[in-house]
Amino acid sequence: MAPKKAKKKTGEAGSNVFSMFEQSQIQEFKEVGTDPEETILNAFKIFDQEGKGVLRGEDIKYCLMSQADKFTEEEVNQMFTNFPLDVAGNLDYTNLCYVITHGEDKEQE
Repeated sequence: MAPKKAKKKTGEAGSNVFSMFEQSQIQEFKEVGTDPEETILNAFKIFDQEGKGVLRGEDIKYCLMSQADKFTEEEVNQMFTNFPLDVAGNLDYTNLCYVITHGEDKEQE
């Protein structure tokens, strides 16, 4: 019997953060460190060539909607509602990773 395909959770923004990566890349991230926040940060850093801690919202949207377990536009918009882009249209992925692993915004602590 073939294994069942996991369904996306539409109610949780960021629950499918690795959907834009291939399994071999995910394994590499896991081998880098065992800290979940570090693992997720390393995944995002691949796209952050300048090391600024932010990624263009349009680039993230494209990746999430076009690769692996594709997000719908509604799911991407929901993520951006929960993790708004800055005035320049960038996503602060360092804060996003913190919220995913700790459950609250760094600035609220």
